[in-house]
Amino acid sequence: MTSKNSSKNKSIGVVGMGSFGTAIANILAAKNPVIAYARRAELVTEINEKHSVDGNLINENILATQDPELLCQSCDVIFFMVPSSAFMDVTRMFSPFLYPYHMIIHGTKGLCLNLPKGKKLEDLSDIRRENILTMSEVILKETVVVRVGCLAGPNLAKELSAGLPAATVVASKFNEVILQGQNLLRSDKFQVYGNSDIIGVELSGVLKNIIAIAAGALAGLGLGENAKGLLISRGMVELIYMGNALGGSLKSFIGLAGIGDLVTTCNSTLSRNYTVGYRLAKGETLEQIQATMEEVAEGINTVKLMKNFMESTKNRAPITENLYKVLFEDLTIEEAVQYLMKYPFNVDVDFL
Repeated sequence: MTSKNSSKNKSIGVVGMGSFGTAIANILAAKNPVIAYARRAELVTEINEKHSVDGNLINENILATQDPELLCQSCDVIFFMVPSSAFMDVTRMFSPFLYPYHMIIHGTKGLCLNLPKGKKLEDLSDIRRENILTMSEVILKETVVVRVGCLAGPNLAKELSAGLPAATVVASKFNEVILQGQNLLRSDKFQVYGNSDIIGVELSGVLKNIIAIAAGALAGLGLGENAKGLLISRGMVELIYMGNALGGSLKSFIGLAGIGDLVTTCNSTLSRNYTVGYRLAKGETLEQIQATMEEVAEGINTVKLMKNFMESTKNRAPITENLYKVLFEDLTIEEAVQYLMKYPFNVDVDFL
């Protein structure tokens, strides 16, 4: 069967022109024309007239639109690059114009709640797996698209935009999605690996944000590299337990999208989640931090969701539990660190 997306210079769609979406659009535009959806009319005008995003120059091969129908008609392969908080709404907006021949690869590191109509997270006594959707599950639930993929890995947008060497993982149950992602994105400075465990890769990108907030807090307190090594290794264990409880496989968590991304975001001042932890440790409140951040730190919502989920499954996730108390209750970061130092981790590696 020949696929509609085999045409060489067909436009590629990018939905969302935040920092990561813009970086990916630039990489795609090196090989193919790109049609980008942006919500703000002034940004569409800036892209089309000045070939820039918020003053930063981008590839002239990128055309912007506010019309979901135009993008879907023009592009068979579409990259969804929107925050998880808007993902469901954006997917529903695009849904009427999507067909089974479309291929969607998303790059969103977050989770969506799937609750009965009119219910909120606070209304549930416990959260089950069916109440949590990864972004690929949102796409499958809300559209007729079948061939879905995910983009994950240590991909700090500023470094990608600067052309620094990096790698990513395209994960999908469909090999053609992986091959398409590799063909479109791979370059001398950007390596693209494949993985068939899309749920595990998505969860790796999501769950590592929790540990990144904690790493920023350690740095903000000036607690040193030994403490960071302890946090990353124990965080890896916790990430694997949480991921397994949600249906991901071990091999994805110890790959590029898991440990690769974990190490990067736990060491980078460019990471939004790391920045949240760092600023908390310096005495700012969560409200102050969120009010002054240009883009969403996905880990904040993930902490809340995973704390409730792990309690519902009767599993312990000590880093997540304590970070929840720091973010949403009145536990100080110093008290959280003391608690974790005394937590009875008796075995080093207990998941292999």
